[in-house]
Amino acid sequence: MARTLLKSDEVAVPVSAGAGVSFTEATVVRLVNTNAAARVITVKESRTGTGVGTFTMLPSTTEFLEKVASHIVFASGADVKGAKVGFTG
Repeated sequence: MARTLLKSDEVAVPVSAGAGVSFTEATVVRLVNTNAAARVITVKESRTGTGVGTFTMLPSTTEFLEKVASHIVFASGADVKGAKVGFTG
């Protein structure tokens, strides 16, 4: 059974590409949408770089996002939190 290894504090996910974060070069990010509305999560190669992809995160859900360490993440609205994590076991 895999368990989550916490590697950083949870922070608010920025709401613009210009403020996007890599979560300290994380390859796995635990995302939590605490809002009552769905949010679109975007991954880009860099703040001004090419988009890698997007997905819709439903209200009150948690997702684990695997990404390239240097890629940045941002959300379409407030109330999404993220933390750098890994897996054990």
